[in-house]
Amino acid sequence: MPNPTPVSADSWRYAEDFVVEDEVLTSARARAEEVGVVAIGSGTGAVLRFLASVLDARAVVEVGTGTGVSGLWLLRGMREDGVLTTVDIETEHQRLARETFVEAGIPNQRARTIAGAALDVLPRLTDAHYDLVFVDGDKAEYSACLREAVRLLRPGGVVAFDNALWHDRVADPAQRDHETVAIRDLGREVQAHDDLVPVLLPVGDGLLVAKKEWAPDPE
Repeated sequence: MPNPTPVSADSWRYAEDFVVEDEVLTSARARAEEVGVVAIGSGTGAVLRFLASVLDARAVVEVGTGTGVSGLWLLRGMREDGVLTTVDIETEHQRLARETFVEAGIPNQRARTIAGAALDVLPRLTDAHYDLVFVDGDKAEYSACLREAVRLLRPGGVVAFDNALWHDRVADPAQRDHETVAIRDLGREVQAHDDLVPVLLPVGDGLLVAKKEWAPDPE
């Protein structure tokens, strides 16, 4: 069977913009640009909202709060009583994210912001409690975040990593910089993990998604 023809740039853009962002997200993106944060694309956001909705997510962890773009997409897909726990080392970014959530009418109790390094915070969270873990932080920490995510997820939960294609560098074996190698290694680790069902989606800068399998019933 021949390989399908890659989509054109116009088709990719059409897909990215298929779910239209509102003024609150536009404002959050403007804040991101002002403080030098690279927010996820609208296509990635739509996938995150979709995943949160399909999972009927009540508890979600986000690594990399930014100015609230990804967090708002997640919250809009979660249950009305769902709580987002979002972690970022930059307290100013989290302040701006809270502004975004307030503008969107998100109740304060639905967004728990924790200031700190991901690998300091994640080990303190409850095992098998979360429906979805989204990671958009330090690429060098992706593998360590994967191990934490597998512990944090309930069976049937999902982990997602942003920048999984890393500006077209991951697919090019000649690219050997530290971040590219780290993301490439993450992909191999996810593929080899017995308890994960993975898929790599070419939305935004690439979204690596994996479902944690249900544990077999004890005999």
